[in-house]
Amino acid sequence: MPSEEWPDGPIILGVDWNFSEHLIRTAEALAAALKVHLVCAFVDPASYLIEWEPVNQRVALSLDPSINEEAEFPSGELQAKLEAILGKPGDRWSFRVLNGDVPKALNRLAENTHAALLVVGAGRKGTLAWLDRTLEGPVAEALAHRQQRPVLVVPEGR
Repeated sequence: MPSEEWPDGPIILGVDWNFSEHLIRTAEALAAALKVHLVCAFVDPASYLIEWEPVNQRVALSLDPSINEEAEFPSGELQAKLEAILGKPGDRWSFRVLNGDVPKALNRLAENTHAALLVVGAGRKGTLAWLDRTLEGPVAEALAHRQQRPVLVVPEGR
């Protein structure tokens, strides 16, 4: 069996609003050990890509709608929380805000950046988190079925 080198693309870390510091530190340590860039990606749940709608049903015209400052607030707060743990974005890590279905958006980013792997949390506990998973399905499971790169699922820290 031919040996293949580990890809040198970035690590994509899917973060949601209530991420755990353990998840961030785990992805940071892995990126440092592999000497690759860490891309922290937040998929805005209040947005979607119009390109996924049938052409005859599209009511919007662009992927780049006018700027809505209210919509930028959650991602700005999230980036501030990440910076408190990782420091300022730069050579080691960066932050991206994506739109659309969470697994599809993360997969699209991984494809576009030639990511080495995807890292996601195992999911929050509680009734609302269970309801989200029931309605939308587990992100890690959907990612594992949609693409060829590895998906690392990090359990909650103790």
